[in-house]
Amino acid sequence: MKKIIVLFLISLFTLQSCSINTEVIYHKDSATSMITDVDTREFMAEMQAMTPDSLKQDKFKEMDRFPTVWTSMYDLLKKEGKLKTENQDTIRIIKKVFIKSTKEDNKPVPIGFSFKLDHITPNDYEVVKNFNKDDKLPFDQNILNTWDGKILTINTDFFNIKNIEEVLRSQGSKEETENMEGMMMMFLKNVGTTLKFETKIKSITGKHDWLKQVDDYSVRIEYDLKAMNDKDSKLKNTDKKIIIITE
Repeated sequence: MKKIIVLFLISLFTLQSCSINTEVIYHKDSATSMITDVDTREFMAEMQAMTPDSLKQDKFKEMDRFPTVWTSMYDLLKKEGKLKTENQDTIRIIKKVFIKSTKEDNKPVPIGFSFKLDHITPNDYEVVKNFNKDDKLPFDQNILNTWDGKILTINTDFFNIKNIEEVLRSQGSKEETENMEGMMMMFLKNVGTTLKFETKIKSITGKHDWLKQVDDYSVRIEYDLKAMNDKDSKLKNTDKKIIIITE
């Protein structure tokens, strides 16, 4: 599992032009889905230009292993002989976790990666959280907001990139972990999350500077990376809870 996650997040270790966009879908049956897209186009172009031809094959061959169609984590682990768990709850969850890469012009090196959680139910959350303690998954923390099929309670403490940082720290050495502190803000170009509903938004209670309603069915969170890294930065609206009621 860790090898796959490392490969999926390899661009985030040294990236200076990475964009991360997430879409969280809140279903009427109280389940939640999530898709995260990591755009590494600029970074890959820079890396290839800086890498001698003699080293390109070894440097990028691991990333070329990623499928270009949605493939479950279960199938990836099973294919590589790394499926070590027999716990049925864990197996059920990793069958809902998908990954794929994006390529263009039939080039071997991906220009992006996508990560998906498909229809996670409230009963799945505890399994996801427990599973994530050992094998960190880069899911957007907003997927842990309380949703009952009609009312979403947003915890604005989730408006951060701590989960991505934790994933990276869990994969690196002590020295790498220490060097990573505070560096994520430099690596990322922009980070945003859209929260979408299958029914119209009826009302929104609470405010935060980073959250805006986009249309009748969605709100958008645009993370201010500079403010995250500036302890003296002050926001006008910082309610801890935002309640969205749908029809």
